[in-house]
Amino acid sequence: MSLRRKRKVVPFQSAGELDAMAAAGAVVGRALVAVREAAKPGISTLELDQIAEQVIREAGAVPSFLGYHGFTGSICSSVNDRVVHGIPSPADILAEGDLVSIDCGAILDGWHGDSAWTFGVGEIDAADADLSEATRLSMEAGIAAMLPGNRLTDVSHAIELGTRAAEQAHGRSYGIVDGYGGHGIGRSMHLEPFLANEGAPGKGPELVVGSTLAIEPMLTLGTTQTVVLDDDWTVVTTDGSRAAHWEHTVAVTEDGPRILTLRPE
Repeated sequence: MSLRRKRKVVPFQSAGELDAMAAAGAVVGRALVAVREAAKPGISTLELDQIAEQVIREAGAVPSFLGYHGFTGSICSSVNDRVVHGIPSPADILAEGDLVSIDCGAILDGWHGDSAWTFGVGEIDAADADLSEATRLSMEAGIAAMLPGNRLTDVSHAIELGTRAAEQAHGRSYGIVDGYGGHGIGRSMHLEPFLANEGAPGKGPELVVGSTLAIEPMLTLGTTQTVVLDDDWTVVTTDGSRAAHWEHTVAVTEDGPRILTLRPE
């Protein structure tokens, strides 16, 4: 008797469950908008964290980052050469020209939303603006590849191609941060599979209707290499170059990709 090999797919949710994830994602979107509106010179990243937590809790949700493996914030606040996982602090004061990446997560009715964006404080250098734009475009290229029948690394490859297209458009090179990427998401914040931000297409589990991934490219103006600071969280570029991080939680649907972490206009 022969056995048929079971098709490997990216974990998926029902239509109703995607709506529940979108409700959690909308809370994250509102928190991110509130943080960006408050991100002026002189404010601390801890104050931004408190704003995000208030928005999340007032919505009846719970900050998913707070207490995660001992993390002390409701957001990750990563400024300038900090790539991801920056810890909010009263001593971390934003200044004109800073490039800020805010990552935020919330749990509502057991479902997770996870999203990040990068923005400038006041006027920023053109290179920093290009970097953030390139990271956003890379994310959007990955989102566009969230189609039934695609494989996991088709999304990775699309993100990489998005980065290379931005390099051509901007006339500068970007480092795709090595070793970090997106992930499955649903009733837990981090689920398999790991989603690389570069690589050959056509490999890995198949995307099916309802498959959900957090798509999150991280680019730098220099190196691809990072180190973790002594706080065991904050990831910084080894050459001090600035970094950007954009992320949306996205589902595969019959009608095309669905962003589950929409932000209010």
